[in-house]
Amino acid sequence: MQESSATTFPRLLLEHARLRPAHPAYREKDLGIWQTYSWSQAAQEVRALACGLAALGFTRGMNLAVVGDNRPRLYWAMTAAQALGGVPVPLYQDAIANEMVYVLNDAEIDFAIVEDQEQVDKLLEVEAQLAESGRRVHHVIYEDPRGLRDYDHPSLMSYQRLQEIGREYDQAHPGFYDEAIAAGSPEDTAIILYTSGTTGKPKGVCHAHRGLIGSAQNGCRFDGLTAKDDVLSYLPMAWVGDNLFSYAQAMVAGFTVNCPESRETVMTDLREIGPTYYFAPPRIYEGLLTQVMIRMEDAGWVKRKLFHWAMGVARRCGADILDGKPVGLADRVRHAAGELLVYGPLRNVLGMSRIRVGYTAGEAIGPDLFRFYRSIGVNLKQFYGQTETCAYVCLQPDGHVKFDSVGPAAPGMEIRIAENGEVLVRGVGLLKSYYKRDDATREAINDEGYFMTGDAGVIDADGHLKIIDRAKDVGKLADGSMFAPKYIENKLKFFPYIKEAVAFGTGRDQVCAFINIDFDAVGNWAERRHLPYAGYIDLAGQPDVIAMIGECVEQVNADLANDAMLAGSQVARFLILHKELDPDDDELTRTRKVRRGFIAEKYGVLVDALYAGKTEQFIETRVKFEDGREGSVSATLKLVDAKRLPPSARAA
Repeated sequence: MQESSATTFPRLLLEHARLRPAHPAYREKDLGIWQTYSWSQAAQEVRALACGLAALGFTRGMNLAVVGDNRPRLYWAMTAAQALGGVPVPLYQDAIANEMVYVLNDAEIDFAIVEDQEQVDKLLEVEAQLAESGRRVHHVIYEDPRGLRDYDHPSLMSYQRLQEIGREYDQAHPGFYDEAIAAGSPEDTAIILYTSGTTGKPKGVCHAHRGLIGSAQNGCRFDGLTAKDDVLSYLPMAWVGDNLFSYAQAMVAGFTVNCPESRETVMTDLREIGPTYYFAPPRIYEGLLTQVMIRMEDAGWVKRKLFHWAMGVARRCGADILDGKPVGLADRVRHAAGELLVYGPLRNVLGMSRIRVGYTAGEAIGPDLFRFYRSIGVNLKQFYGQTETCAYVCLQPDGHVKFDSVGPAAPGMEIRIAENGEVLVRGVGLLKSYYKRDDATREAINDEGYFMTGDAGVIDADGHLKIIDRAKDVGKLADGSMFAPKYIENKLKFFPYIKEAVAFGTGRDQVCAFINIDFDAVGNWAERRHLPYAGYIDLAGQPDVIAMIGECVEQVNADLANDAMLAGSQVARFLILHKELDPDDDELTRTRKVRRGFIAEKYGVLVDALYAGKTEQFIETRVKFEDGREGSVSATLKLVDAKRLPPSARAA
């Protein structure tokens, strides 16, 4: 990769427009057809947009809210704000209106560029709430005009009209745009990304151009990313991972960002594009594997036998072949046959046939799930990081991937383990500050410049970091046994029938767990066994389903029995929740992280019933529907004892 000397994102855009004007910068699927925009076209679009914002009064230091699915025009809006010395603030597109109020207030938003009618409606809905705190979004620019023809509101303007105003402004002020970009500094705030708010109100994380570009350059060098690569951009723009992969690294390397038609068509679009560079959180990989297993269970016995034989070979030597390690001739021949008959076609079905580098992060990925993808030839790696560290702290080098670690410190980053086991980090990607929160910034960064991650970890003999859990969540059972809830939850979620899990145990005499079944996977399992069910609640309460989930819990306990640190924290009792945990009900963050404390309080009657040894418990729960209405669901849940195993000789 040719190293660029550009120090801000608008300058990087101009450089790509000069060096590779016709190279595809963005693709977007619209009405089933892929539309391509070159770097030259992208630069012209951003120029018109920035000048339009300036004509409306957007100036240096102002913040621009960006809300919607991944769209080229929304990425251009981010660059346009940066070109004027402003700061883009992406919001989660699936957040309900009331959730947006906090960020709109905290970030002092006057301008917003949104995707469509849905997002316009949310901003108009909270207008009165914003007015109570003296705020108002004066300009709301929408990209997709469908459904908005009869809207009559002084703040509304179409994206197309804004660009028309911008071109007129550019002609009337010919030197303005270039001077605005020239005035930018690498120390300027490039973006404000709000944390998920797992334990409290979200904080705005300010990242400078220097930090984001430095992190992107290091990451591109590390994985050999160039302008020839393709990435599928489908994860929330408000999430730091998308900002790194689909924005910062794309701007540095000049590769092509592909935006799917909709959230529902992502898998189809993935297969059409065949990206060379791919990221997905563990839940996506889990979902893909679940679909594979469902299809194989429905296949004929010959295909099932072939699949299971090939996967046995893959588990034995696939990852070693991928890493270039020595493998016997017989296994190489078997693997080659598996590649021809199973692994290659499977990667093609998954849309992963061209992937050179695949990443996962956000939550720990189960070792078995990790091994599956690497064994079929997908160069899947995991990295560790946070919003405050430009997404990554650790990266796994090719050929040195471990299933139980997140790799050594990434280029430009330093790691230290504090005396209490907390992971401390400093380096190029560290946040500039928390927005309007000097107190929080001082609390997060110590006197030596290390960011205190709040995660507990250890560094192994090879210098690879192993994350145990959130430091505040790692606790002990009443008998002194170590309890790491996230570790247990991730082991449970490896099974295709378990979508989510929440473990409890700190200070208690045993571990208990809530489980969400995967409705599609368990539904398919039930149908093949001719078990009738009327919906999620009915399916979750089926005795055969409860018994099957019990077998999954037993397998997890068998694994824990072999773990020297966690043998004493096997799951003693569990229940299957009557509803799926949902961000709209505040049970998960928008990045799908469990709000364990909130869940323990909301479902306290169930936690108490598990520890009281009850065999069933009635529960009624308030829920929010997608259309904004509220209602309730109720059920009598079965509380089940799980089979625990004595610690193995290895654990002991």
